Amino acid sequence: MFVIIGYVVALGCIFGAYIVHGGNIGVILHALPTELLAILGGALGAFTVNNQPKVLKATIGAMPGLLKTSKYSKARYMELMALLFDILQKARKEGLMSIEKDVEDPHESPLFNKYATVGSDHHVVEFITDYLRMMVSGNLNAHEIESLMDSEIETHHHEAHAPVAAIARLAGALPAFGIVAAVLGVVNTMGSVGQPPAVLGAMIGSALVGTFLGILLAYCVVEPLGGLLEQKNDESSKELQCIKTTLLASMQGYAPQVAVEFGRKVLYSTERPTFAELESHVKGKKATT
Repeated sequence: MFVIIGYVVALGCIFGAYIVHGGNIGVILHALPTELLAILGGALGAFTVNNQPKVLKATIGAMPGLLKTSKYSKARYMELMALLFDILQKARKEGLMSIEKDVEDPHESPLFNKYATVGSDHHVVEFITDYLRMMVSGNLNAHEIESLMDSEIETHHHEAHAPVAAIARLAGALPAFGIVAAVLGVVNTMGSVGQPPAVLGAMIGSALVGTFLGILLAYCVVEPLGGLLEQKNDESSKELQCIKTTLLASMQGYAPQVAVEFGRKVLYSTERPTFAELESHVKGKKATT
C-alpha cells in the first residue's frame, strides 16, 4: 500500500507542478508510447543480457512481495522464539535424542505444528532443523557450528542481494537509454529542418521527453524498488541471526530462557518484543498445550 501511495505522491507532484507552470501535458502523452518503447525495450533487453536466468527469476519473483507489508513483525518473532524455547526445553528435560523425530520430520512434529506461521516457512524450518540435527549428532562443537551458520547466512545474503544489484544496475542504465531515445528524436528532427517552427518545436519537445522519462523511471520508479528490496532482505537475514544466536547460546550451556533472551537481543528494536511480552507469550503457549 505504501509503495502505491509513494508513487502516486511522487508522480502527482512532478506532473502537477509541470501542469501548474503551464506545461502542455499533451506533448508528453503524444511522445509517451514511442519513447517508452525505446527506453523500456532497450533497458529490458540489456537487463536480460546482464543477468543470469536464476537472477532474472529471483528478481521477478521478488516483485510481488514489495507491494506487501513486511511479514517480520513482533508477533512472528515471538512465535519463533516460543518455538525455539519449546524445542530447547524439551531437549534439556528429556535429552537431545528426544527431539530427533521433530528434527527429521518437522511437518509431523507437534512442536512445529503448534506454531503455524513459522512452522510453515520452509527456509526457517530447514535452517533450524539442519543445525539441531548437528547438535543431536554431537560431532561438532559450538565454534564449528557457528562458522557453518555464518557461512550459510552469508550465502543467503549474497543470493538475496543479487536481485537488488540487478535492479540497481537497471536504474543506473535507464537515464542513458533516455538519452538514446532523445538523440534518436533529435536525429529525426534534424531530418525535418524544412518544417515550420511550430512543427520543429513539437518534435524537439518530443525528443526531450525521452531524457525526462529515462531519469524519471530510474530515480522515481526503479531505484526505490531496489532500496525497498534490500531492506526486506536485511530483515530475512536478521531472523536467521536470531535463530543462530539462540541455538549457540543453548550449545554453550545456557538455559532455554536465557538462550531465547540472547536471540531476542539480536532483533531490530522496532520489532523486538520486551522481556515481559516474550515471557507472557511463551507461558501462554505452554498453557494451551
